[in-house]
Amino acid sequence: FWQGLERHNNREWFQAHKDQYERAVRRPMQLLIDELAPLYGPGRLSRINKDMRFQKEKPYKDYLATGLGGSYISFSKEGLWVGTGIYKPEPATLRELREAIADDIAGRELTKVMASMKRKGFEVDTHARLDKPPRGYDATHPRADLLRMKDIYIGKSFGAREVASASLPRGVAKAISELEPFRAWLRHYVGRAARER
Repeated sequence: FWQGLERHNNREWFQAHKDQYERAVRRPMQLLIDELAPLYGPGRLSRINKDMRFQKEKPYKDYLATGLGGSYISFSKEGLWVGTGIYKPEPATLRELREAIADDIAGRELTKVMASMKRKGFEVDTHARLDKPPRGYDATHPRADLLRMKDIYIGKSFGAREVASASLPRGVAKAISELEPFRAWLRHYVGRAARER
């Protein structure tokens, strides 16, 4: 389904393959949500279609997603991805993130969390980064590479074989659990500005 949608991202093709979408994409994701709901509460699937008023070209997303247990789960042709973080934060939240990264205690704590996550097979990355640390931060700062990030996420991918396995819900639940130290770090050091609004 995903490969076909990639080649024919239009309403006519999607309508002709809607049964395949329901059977091979939407239904398995809903079953995963239902199986994990006793642990994390109900999740809600995103819509696959973009707002058609503004998106005439490629009106369908190349993934289906949900939020569970403070984590983001995305299903696409690459497989299933489970992660958490801060995506395109408001300026005040980004400032808090950078202050926490630069701080001696909070920054060291973050690097320990990241090292532990990487050992467990998670990736740590950003959707965009500056060429150099932002104004006010020294290029020689020990975490200058993290200060260049415009947001931050930690996540783990499950490939086709794992997605087709009966053990996938256990693997996803384990990943959500293993992400807790990073979520706790974010809750403690970042987001006060957003919470106070």
